[in-house]
Amino acid sequence: MTQHEVHRLSPTTTAIAAVRPQDRITTLTFSVDFGSRDDPAGLSGAAHLLEHLLMTAPVAGGPSLTRRVEHLGGLVNAQTGLDSMVFQAQVLNEDAPAVLALMGEALIRPAFDDAVLDAERRVVFQELSAAAADPSDVVQDAFLERLFAPHPLGRPVGGTVHDIERTTAADLLAVHDELFVRRRSALLGIGGLDGDAFRKAADASAFSLAPAGPDRGQPAVAAALPLERLTGDTGPLRVPQDAFCWICIGGRAPALGDPAGPAYTVLAQLLGSSASSLLFQRLRDDEGLVYNFYAWSRGYTETGAWRVLLGLESGNAARALDVVRELLDLLGTEGPAPEDLAAARRQAVMELVLDSEQPQHFSPRLATGTLWGTRPWSLDQAVAELDAVDAGAVRRAAAELGARLTWVVRPEAT
Repeated sequence: MTQHEVHRLSPTTTAIAAVRPQDRITTLTFSVDFGSRDDPAGLSGAAHLLEHLLMTAPVAGGPSLTRRVEHLGGLVNAQTGLDSMVFQAQVLNEDAPAVLALMGEALIRPAFDDAVLDAERRVVFQELSAAAADPSDVVQDAFLERLFAPHPLGRPVGGTVHDIERTTAADLLAVHDELFVRRRSALLGIGGLDGDAFRKAADASAFSLAPAGPDRGQPAVAAALPLERLTGDTGPLRVPQDAFCWICIGGRAPALGDPAGPAYTVLAQLLGSSASSLLFQRLRDDEGLVYNFYAWSRGYTETGAWRVLLGLESGNAARALDVVRELLDLLGTEGPAPEDLAAARRQAVMELVLDSEQPQHFSPRLATGTLWGTRPWSLDQAVAELDAVDAGAVRRAAAELGARLTWVVRPEAT
């Protein structure tokens, strides 16, 4: 991965450039420390709805950002998370400065009214309906709600139909002006665009105008959420009979940037979907209980979430849950065997390095790794942190998770 260069654009926005002279495409990414957890009271789904409008509203009297980028043959995408929002465009190098300017206008100085909102609101309702029909989505929302409620991290990203229906364009413009543009953010350019050209375009764009703003001011999750909520006393699995269902099982993980985080990432590989993982060997090879499953750890501002997601026939659910618990107990007591730990570390490094070769995946990592330009971070540093995870760190992570494990299943038995 090419070394990145950092310079300050505004009190809240940092520009990060990573030049790859051999590339003919540049990936432009704007990442903001803002997400669904920041939705105002009574306006759940506001962040997600704002994301849609910033991408689809007319820009400077012309077509939307999405339409203009794709008219140039580029690719454009956006995503809202619990505590971050990402906007991205991949374009030919020669188009990158102009697209960067358009992104600045669209994202920092938007203009939309209720007519534009009404049209996009219908699209959002379709997106929410699709998510509600997918138990693998529903189960993760339910898991995070159980893990974090009543903290805002436990709220669904998409919000509720009731709140979305009552949201106005004025509401969203207020959220944009009072929250979105005042949070720390990073503008990233990874690819063939020359570093000087990127800096010049960034300095001339609306991204340089973002004003300073206050910190989140949210209470720490550990203080806001009673410990007894996470003792694992969630009762028996209420699975539907003779049906396919999804289980999400896990617990709290370290916050973004916490030195303990890499151990939870390695633990996710030990219980991940790779054929080298302990969970694969038990669930797939030994007992044939599960076809699809995934494990990952995600850090947020004050805390994180470690989870295993299992898709399986309901008759296998109880045994599969027991296997996950047994392995966490084993790892929390004895730690991983040297060969298993080495394989898990290698898998975690491979995933990170593979992302670094794909700018559309690596730029969000770079934004959050640097905490939106507020601390040093590099790929080499992240790899070294993973390589340094030892059996004791994994054992402590597994023991902590096993002691406060929680789980949900969807659909549930009626």
